[in-house]
Amino acid sequence: MGAVAVVLGTAGAVAPGPAALAVPRDAGTTVSPSPYAFADGAQNIDGAKSTADAESLTPGTAYKSSLPSSGKVSYRVELDDTSNAYVSVTAVPSPGTAVSVTDGLKVSLQDDDGTSCSDDTESFGAARSPHPIAAWGRRDISPARPLCQEAGTYYVTVERADPDGAGSSPGAWDLELLAMTEPRTAKAEATSAPEAWNSASPQPLQGEAERRRGGAGFTRATPLDQGVWRDDIRPGQTLFYEVPVDWGQQLHVTAELGSSDSGGTGYASGALDLDLYNPARGHVADVGVGYDGAQKSGSLPPLPPVDHANRNAPTEQIGALRFAGSYYLVAHLAQSVADNFGDGPFAMTLRVRVSGAAQDGPGYAGESVPNGVFEVSDQDREAAAEGVPGGDDTAMRALAVGGIGTGSALLVGLGVWTVLARRRNAAA
Repeated sequence: MGAVAVVLGTAGAVAPGPAALAVPRDAGTTVSPSPYAFADGAQNIDGAKSTADAESLTPGTAYKSSLPSSGKVSYRVELDDTSNAYVSVTAVPSPGTAVSVTDGLKVSLQDDDGTSCSDDTESFGAARSPHPIAAWGRRDISPARPLCQEAGTYYVTVERADPDGAGSSPGAWDLELLAMTEPRTAKAEATSAPEAWNSASPQPLQGEAERRRGGAGFTRATPLDQGVWRDDIRPGQTLFYEVPVDWGQQLHVTAELGSSDSGGTGYASGALDLDLYNPARGHVADVGVGYDGAQKSGSLPPLPPVDHANRNAPTEQIGALRFAGSYYLVAHLAQSVADNFGDGPFAMTLRVRVSGAAQDGPGYAGESVPNGVFEVSDQDREAAAEGVPGGDDTAMRALAVGGIGTGSALLVGLGVWTVLARRRNAAA
């Protein structure tokens, strides 16, 4: 695996990343337009005020929903007594929404008797800039955890962390939900976390930065290999990237925000926020970079190698590094940066290093849902090297890899699509 670096600074305008608009719900309410790209084919679902009315989440299926400014909403999921389960919830406040330092998203998972299996709360941070944030609920099958081990109905409860915080807007937030299951291991699992690991932070990766355009959501995240990568980001914008990290490997990331050429002065606290999420979209770590117009940088804290036994660690940060797969880097530039330094765009550089040789996994006794989410495949490595998700069409892969111009790309794309359409018509 290679290393990745990203630097932020003033740059030329770039077309925005993919975005999706939410659609009207069956119940008659509507979701406001959002810069977040929801999963293609995400199903609409309404959160219930009572668990008695909770609608069911099917593992592997993405859902759209809405979170009111006050109160809880609940969903249910049916689980067996052998699989670990994770329910990720991504909250997307509307652009222009005001949020407080203490506001954020709280996700809880409980069994049918009200026993708490997990609680997770994620906040927006000191910049008070609204952007997509994710929290997860989880149920671990483990001899070290006597609770929530039975098969049956479990409830996912979602609420705002502090809707009454000073300055918070009362409007509803869009939600994206995704449940996943992880099979048990074929052999007995370790009951304690690894005691020793290399906690030294290596020097940020050096070299000429290559351009990679970030995506607008978890399912649109741009694959990154080890290296130094540059992108352009505007105040209020959030960009998503994914880095394949295999068993036994460590991830090191430094984010840089380039100097401004606007001539502005002042200081923006937590201007650049970089969050790391695991393959189940559970929060791992973050770093905030303040900005005064001069170049600034910050690194994620040292993280241990990915290990199945990390889930037994007493800290949430280490416990989140429990499986291989695509780890997500989510970069957000605070809206307040525009107040002193203009609308940009600004140049961002990410320096990503993946150290250590890939090792064999724990040996699962079954398949995950979605399939392959907790592993790194050859296709994942190829996508990271090329910067294009494995499922993208040939024309778009040629655009990203070859760096051809927009006009040529459109011609190539139209040509490919025309040929495919003719073949489909002929087959019909």
